[in-house]
Amino acid sequence: QVQLVESGGGLVQAGGSLRLSCAGSGSIYSIGTMGWYRQAPGKQRELVATRTSGGSTNYADSVKGRFTISRDNAKNTVYLQMNSLKPEDTAVYYCNAYIVDFRHNWREHWGQGTQVTVSS
Repeated sequence: QVQLVESGGGLVQAGGSLRLSCAGSGSIYSIGTMGWYRQAPGKQRELVATRTSGGSTNYADSVKGRFTISRDNAKNTVYLQMNSLKPEDTAVYYCNAYIVDFRHNWREHWGQGTQVTVSS
């Protein structure tokens, strides 16, 4: 079994910072792209940022210059450093990863989500 477990969400004032973490565990052979998505109430889930195993990154325009995605491949972990947070960043943040398990099955995985609330 493969799991993605997120941590680091919470309540912060506008202008503040939070750091999210997502660790993969279980029968992981290798991990491809890892990323973060978010879903605000009444809205569709949207991409926040992704990072390939080789280090290439992609960001939503709304977070460029404020959020930074990084990963520790040895720990199967991806991070999202969020600075200059705005009330519109309030959402449930989900970790996403494309993982190959020990049986060489290639599958997309999602974490359970972590709430980020930014007060004005």
